Amino acid sequence: MRRTATAAALLLAAILTGCAQPRPGPGAPKPGIALSAVAFASLPGWAQDRPSQAVPGFIAGCRQMAAAAAGQTLGGQGEALARGGAPLQWQAACDAAAAVPPGDDAAARRFFESYFTPYAVADTTAPRRPALLTGYFDPEVEGSRAPGGRYRTPLLGRPNDLVQVDLGEFSMDLKGRSVAGRVQDGHLVPYYDRAAIEAGALARRRLELLWLADPVEAFMLQIQGSGRVDLPNGHVVRVTYAGQNGRPYVSIGRVLIERGDIPRDQVSMQSISAWLHAHPAEAAQVMNQNPSYVFFRELDGVRADEGPPGALGVPLTPERSAAIDRAFIPLGAPLFIATTDPVSGRPLEKLMLAQDLGGAIRGPARADIFFGWGRAAEERAGRMRADGRI
Repeated sequence: MRRTATAAALLLAAILTGCAQPRPGPGAPKPGIALSAVAFASLPGWAQDRPSQAVPGFIAGCRQMAAAAAGQTLGGQGEALARGGAPLQWQAACDAAAAVPPGDDAAARRFFESYFTPYAVADTTAPRRPALLTGYFDPEVEGSRAPGGRYRTPLLGRPNDLVQVDLGEFSMDLKGRSVAGRVQDGHLVPYYDRAAIEAGALARRRLELLWLADPVEAFMLQIQGSGRVDLPNGHVVRVTYAGQNGRPYVSIGRVLIERGDIPRDQVSMQSISAWLHAHPAEAAQVMNQNPSYVFFRELDGVRADEGPPGALGVPLTPERSAAIDRAFIPLGAPLFIATTDPVSGRPLEKLMLAQDLGGAIRGPARADIFFGWGRAAEERAGRMRADGRI
């Protein structure tokens, strides 16, 4: 896929002063997070950023942490877990954030420099390998409350037999990991894959929330995990992630490269979508190469100018929210990401927050930037793929 200039994303771990990279095969070393302290002055663009824009999202995350159940973990591994894995560890920073005047970048910069230390992040299995930065957005698609005419692709709600298991409750070594399946004869077995679901495995469950006009848009909506559905009467329905079938995510961009259908240097969300629309007879078979399937729920009470809620339960903020792998990085942690805008080519150097997760976001050297909604966000998210270091 398209590669841009070197990027850097630096995790900011809390000072405790009272406060798709592929999975390794069998026998391969397990990824781990390595943290090296660096100076704020070494963060490219730190002095030019407007960190006050990240403070409201940080405070919203603090509210979620304060409401967390006793013993609940935010994730992280090693020092990241030890310093920021427990909600109570953030209390002093959260209290101080509430006193930062809105829009005051100097005060916000002093706050982050006072309560956090930047750490360069690396993967212990390949410490010199670049990090991977991608992007996602909140898509807008056409749909209907009832099937008929153009509206024949169902958007499914979560089935009641889907069981999701937090493996961290069974073993400390598995914190941040989960599996999903269904119970059959007293055993947890894998849930139906995409091909089985598309063939009608859930057809009699009455899970249809909405009916979309375009199966390719439905597929892309699942990859993004949330979206806005425009109804024929002019109303807009917000939908968001309600569960996933537990099957591994497979990039159909990689499938199309291996088939020779799209050159590697031309693969983007836009080129994939264009190919699927141009080859309707083959599109379903190609999309079924990704066995992962996402279920949705309707989202009420969210303003039109707000992003969908991420895994932390906080509305995502364009270019200030990012998805991470919480097996290595705690949810809620500030991230300073320095990369290149995929459309303009200009530096993109901003303080962001680890507020979301993603099926394809695996490993410590990985972040997925939320770009917002609308055509511009779609263009940037679809083309965002930057190598870098953490």
